[in-house]
Amino acid sequence: MRKLVLFAHISLDGFAGDINGDLGFLSYNEELQQFAQDLVKTVGAPVYGKNTYRLMASYWPTVLDDPNADKHSLDHARWVQQIPKVVFSTTLPSADWNNTTLINGNVVEKVNKLKQQPGKDLVIFGSPGLAKSLMNLGLIDDYKLTLHPVILGEGISLFDSNTQMRTLKLLESKTLGSGVVTLHYTAR
Repeated sequence: MRKLVLFAHISLDGFAGDINGDLGFLSYNEELQQFAQDLVKTVGAPVYGKNTYRLMASYWPTVLDDPNADKHSLDHARWVQQIPKVVFSTTLPSADWNNTTLINGNVVEKVNKLKQQPGKDLVIFGSPGLAKSLMNLGLIDDYKLTLHPVILGEGISLFDSNTQMRTLKLLESKTLGSGVVTLHYTAR
């Protein structure tokens, strides 16, 4: 059975983006890029909330036509263009990006149905609003977080006062040279 995995970069104080939703605080380097590439190999379907979906759908297809795109970006653009994608939104009228399924109701039933399909994991990329909703429904199986050595003070929180308490089990952690700590927890 596939798992629903949350992959998110967070600051030490738990923010998944600065006040504008930007990720400029990330300590992104070759080592973190390799971690992300290894994670992508476990993905059967990327999962997005409406805002992240719109960003991805407006950016990655343009890379395919960019003569100046580097090999890594082109490879990722081809991958994300072809792989089945899932977007959750009650307000998006449609999801027209290649191989995208829009889920706008019966979330628990539809997520459980997706989990029962064969293949690699369903991975939520960022999407803090969606992540919070799915956390509170008890649907996230694993958390793969990169904890960055920065305190933002304010921003878009991955966890907030509405997040239900859940005890997790640490499966793996690693400290990267930049001071980023990768964390893999399971909710089971």
